[in-house]
Amino acid sequence: MLMRLFACTMLLCCSVSFAETRGMQPEDYYQFVFVADPQLAPDGRSVAFVHSTIDDDKRTRHSNLWLVATDGKSQPRQLSFSNGDRSPRWSPDGRQLAFISGRGEGQQLYLLPMAGGEARALTELKQAGIRDFSWSPDGKQLLLTLSVDPDVTDPTKEKTKSDEAEADVVVIRHALYKSDGSGYLNERRSGLWLLDIDTKQLTQLTGDARWHDHSAQFSPDGKQIVFASDRSSNALEGSMQQDLYLYQLSDGSTTRLDTLSGQASSPQWSPDGRQLLYQYQADYFEPQQLIVHQLRDGSNKPVARDWDRNASSMHWLTNERILLGADHLGARPLFELDVRRDNSRIRLSEQGSASNVTVADNGKRLSYLWQDEQNLPEIWYQDGNKAPQQLTQFNQGLLAGLTLQPLQSFWFEHEQGRSQGFLLKPVGWQAGQSYPLVLNIKGGPGGMWGHQWFHEFQMMAAAGYAVVFTNYRGSTGYGFAHQNSVHADYGGVDYRDNIAVLDHVLQQHNWLDTSRLYITGGSHGGFLTNWITSQTDRFKAAVTQRSVSNWISEAGTQQYPPNSMRREFAGTIWQNFDLYWNRSPLKYANQVSTPTLIIHSTDDHITPIGQGEEWFYALKANEVPTEMVVFKGESHSLSRSGTPVNLVERLKRILEWFERHSD
Repeated sequence: MLMRLFACTMLLCCSVSFAETRGMQPEDYYQFVFVADPQLAPDGRSVAFVHSTIDDDKRTRHSNLWLVATDGKSQPRQLSFSNGDRSPRWSPDGRQLAFISGRGEGQQLYLLPMAGGEARALTELKQAGIRDFSWSPDGKQLLLTLSVDPDVTDPTKEKTKSDEAEADVVVIRHALYKSDGSGYLNERRSGLWLLDIDTKQLTQLTGDARWHDHSAQFSPDGKQIVFASDRSSNALEGSMQQDLYLYQLSDGSTTRLDTLSGQASSPQWSPDGRQLLYQYQADYFEPQQLIVHQLRDGSNKPVARDWDRNASSMHWLTNERILLGADHLGARPLFELDVRRDNSRIRLSEQGSASNVTVADNGKRLSYLWQDEQNLPEIWYQDGNKAPQQLTQFNQGLLAGLTLQPLQSFWFEHEQGRSQGFLLKPVGWQAGQSYPLVLNIKGGPGGMWGHQWFHEFQMMAAAGYAVVFTNYRGSTGYGFAHQNSVHADYGGVDYRDNIAVLDHVLQQHNWLDTSRLYITGGSHGGFLTNWITSQTDRFKAAVTQRSVSNWISEAGTQQYPPNSMRREFAGTIWQNFDLYWNRSPLKYANQVSTPTLIIHSTDDHITPIGQGEEWFYALKANEVPTEMVVFKGESHSLSRSGTPVNLVERLKRILEWFERHSD
């Protein structure tokens, strides 16, 4: 009943007359309002969140803090106006809001009194970056995770400048040496620091040049801090080892907990402080497990053994109940787990995607973001067993004037069973007419597409294209067997699933024009776009985005260390050369005839620009019609968080390329 009420509410919010609407255009992106990081107040009466818009220059995003009451009787109101605020966190008594802001010199921590008044700076960091922070239970201190050079003893002091000219060099010693969006990494390491609210005194708790400490949380009584760290000799070489540690505030001692051997992550205290919930993987391609660690005797008990999913978030509701978020059959519902009975049930959002959950009143009250393919993320609230309530509707005016298509879910057969596919009809679809089809391939191979907001699909539908995609084998949300099927088989099961979903919709829908097929994808989807066009000529045009063309050069230039590629390809280049080369589209570039647009970014460190350049060279050498569009200064995340004008230009280029090859 609850889910039916939820669905009906969404239908009423979004129901408009087709005659009054139009299809979505790339430029509509500039009008989107993005809400993020909702934080439910301790008393459950209001939610603080980040509200972001795009500036008129089409290059800048403005983010400010807003507040909305959970009683639904008032409109959201703006709390900050600096255009650079994020990460709001309530004090335990709900009287103050701490947040990170770039309003002054660098990113600093600020404190806003909720009774009124201006925000005041709590930090004056000169040589450190704030990675995370949280309140102590008594509200007198803040626990900060800072990224600091190990040689720095006081991050509030300016770096001493030398009179001598310094060379522009980066010295690389470790396998983990660069990161997408950051470029070459410096010597900074993340450690834990304690900030006194009244005195602004900053005290270092942990930190070492050999590792990173992170994921820190105060115990409910405020006497201990749990955190995660890989302190093995291969910590900076890409190991799969990570342990949990307890820091005692009374004497400054640190103790490693006896967790399971492998990677322990995301520790969460139970309300009584006697248990720790954590995520665990024995190795890269082993199933994720949820483990409850008993601090009394050091035991580790796996829970939800039949819950065949990867948890994306975890929250204790009581000492026996846990709230989990996870990918699930194209949606992202919230699951409630009973630790005693070791069972789980879907609590919320079977047909959409919930995320960024915060809880109050022992989990009775929830705030979260909710979205689906026809609705941008907005803030929702649930009180007990009452129907969920939408608190923000920032995008309703824009969306009400647009025709947005729902996804049609279906299942298709392959040699090992079934996979799920989704079809989006073109705007204005009419029986008896034929329409072109775009096979859009998700990245990953992990992750999942489905009932989430993805404007790219809607813009293709508005341009007259049907869109089909599948969460092919390798994707999350369908169990670990499905997820791990792609191990050492890139271009195998992932390729066959995409061809199978294409063939299935063509057989089921005679209104799809088999002579007007198009293909695109980004990241792993870009690799598969290259791979598929090297295996078949059935597509009129292709757009390959941030792709891989050569696994041999990709292995040596990407941000991931040798250990990662060793796991992905069951060995190094020297141990398994044939697999790397035989699954490289570059080997078969002489078989490509599909006109191809290559989209790549100069600062992409996941699929470096050379991958696009190699594919461009190969297609040119084999006289394939091709163009390459290079976005300067953008990273692998261009399509999600790139400079707005570049993000929109990318969308326009994709549609223009398909249109150019429509005859």
